[in-house]
Amino acid sequence: MTVESLRFADGEVETVEDFQSARAESGTVWVRASEATPLELERVAGAFDIHHLSIEDIRNEIRPKTEEFEGYTFVLLKTVELARGETTFEEETRVKPVGVFVGEDWLVTLSEYDIDAVSRIWRAALDGDRRIVGRGPDFTAYRVCDGIVDGYFAALDQIEEQIEAVEEAVISDTSIETLESINGVRRELLAFRKLAWPTREAVGYLARGDPEEVRPETEKYFRDVYDHLVQLVDLTETYRDLAGGARDIYLNMLSVSTNEVMKKLTVVATIVLPLTLVVGVYGMNFQDGPFNMPELGWTYGYPAVMLGMFLMSAILVVYFRKAGWL
Repeated sequence: MTVESLRFADGEVETVEDFQSARAESGTVWVRASEATPLELERVAGAFDIHHLSIEDIRNEIRPKTEEFEGYTFVLLKTVELARGETTFEEETRVKPVGVFVGEDWLVTLSEYDIDAVSRIWRAALDGDRRIVGRGPDFTAYRVCDGIVDGYFAALDQIEEQIEAVEEAVISDTSIETLESINGVRRELLAFRKLAWPTREAVGYLARGDPEEVRPETEKYFRDVYDHLVQLVDLTETYRDLAGGARDIYLNMLSVSTNEVMKKLTVVATIVLPLTLVVGVYGMNFQDGPFNMPELGWTYGYPAVMLGMFLMSAILVVYFRKAGWL
């Protein structure tokens, strides 16, 4: 559990222990709670009059959104990463919610996990990065949102590599593992699409400058994040089409493979059928009758029949080879 706070004032940065008292002073206060317990989340929420429903949204599986409350704007975003599954060796899409609360002169980021994107901006602010310090809580919120969205590109790049591997595999491998890989990529893209669409709507609300806490000079930065999300949504749709095309190729290759097997079985059946007829006819060894086959008593009858069967099989094999079936 970690609850930390910074205060930006007159271009200077300092850490503060009592963020409640720091609110009364000049400057901007940023409180970051990562890996926070429910009790710590409630304590921070109480200090900044954050509605308890917003805290519940961070804990529950709620889609990304932006909401305005009295005195602050609440932005719920989610990080995404591909990680090995707990029960499988395949990569799975994992998301972690982050609550960003933007007030007039304060910023609060709450999460139940340690978020790399938030930690990077925090360290930059702690080092006195002029691109963050002194530019207001809304600009710091933009940097956090931008860092989270940048993580989407990294995850999508990994999915792109999986798609390329699948496209190469479907040409030569029609095993069930290849189909499982295709379905796995499609599931990841579906999960990513469910995340990217509402995130675009949430950031679009900020880009329009609807909340009072977002200053006009900061709107253009949120529009830049919005443009990135539009690009992500377009890439997701493109990759879904590619994954669907890979599945179609797999089904076509499977059909071709099945046809090849059926052709070989047909060749075998066609060769064996006349041989079966011959041995079936000569298997009727009737004796002592006027209609018996006269060659049954012929000395060279057996060798002659075997030679005829061999020649018949050879002719059929040559025929099917010329026809391209063998």
